[in-house]
Amino acid sequence: MKAFVLTALAAPALAVAADEPSSVGKGLAVIGGGLALIGGGLGIGLVGKGAVESIARQPEAAGKIQINMILAAALIEGATLFAVFAGFGAK
Repeated sequence: MKAFVLTALAAPALAVAADEPSSVGKGLAVIGGGLALIGGGLGIGLVGKGAVESIARQPEAAGKIQINMILAAALIEGATLFAVFAGFGAK
């Protein structure tokens, strides 16, 4: 009889806990967001490095190179932010 009462009293608490994301899931979301930020930072750094090297080789093409660099950096940043928001929004 005591086991039935304890089970009946614990069932609502367990049901509420099942709806909430676990701390492991939250931790993995934070790690995933951090990895996305690291990857985005490395990508933008490589784009900047390539642009500076290209401008050093051909200074007359600096305008076109700079526009393409800014466009590529914006696309990388957008994908990085999407990955971070998707990671934190996942349960």
